[in-house]
Amino acid sequence: MTDTADREPSWSDPARWKVRSRTPGTAEPRRCPACGCREYGGAPGCARCAALVDRIVDDAWQDFLRDHFGAAEPAREDELLIAEMVTGEPDRHDWRVVDAALDRLTCGECGSALGRGPLGCPPCALADGFRYSAIETDRPGVPPGNEHAVRVAVAVVRAGHRHSDRALLGWRVALPEVLDGFLPTTAQAQAIRARINHGATYAELIDFGEPPDGGGTRAGS
Repeated sequence: MTDTADREPSWSDPARWKVRSRTPGTAEPRRCPACGCREYGGAPGCARCAALVDRIVDDAWQDFLRDHFGAAEPAREDELLIAEMVTGEPDRHDWRVVDAALDRLTCGECGSALGRGPLGCPPCALADGFRYSAIETDRPGVPPGNEHAVRVAVAVVRAGHRHSDRALLGWRVALPEVLDGFLPTTAQAQAIRARINHGATYAELIDFGEPPDGGGTRAGS
């Protein structure tokens, strides 16, 4: 269980829209005390960062259950029925709710959480594709398209084995920044990709959010 001091605001709480990855009162990105990466960016290898990323979808799921079914933790059988309902109509629900619903269902072929199994599993491939028909709503004050970047980053780092090492590294670097409301320019994204293709490490890439040319768009700008 995540320690109380590590808990982020619920996705139903207005505080969820505040900066998530910066040390309060400073412009310095928070570091994970367990792995030393920027918080969230150590996932999936760092258990603490992975738990923080999981909470992005798990909080939304509990809020959804509470708002629509009166309890954040219904009986297991009821929760499975709700998860099946949500995954059967992903275009009617927020992407966090859909991702959380998939987590609660088991793939009948590989035994993994549905959509997060090995690349060769057809049912997981199908579910992983359907997740992207869910609703994306940009948070107040962030640049248009930021929410899409957040949801892709979350999907990749929560199922790193389904993606190339290069893609995983890029989204590990990006996740804390897009959670903070940043959206890179096309040129910045291409520059990061080029550096990764030339062997750059995580430590060499974490200046991503503060490019020398001052480009990109951050929340409130």
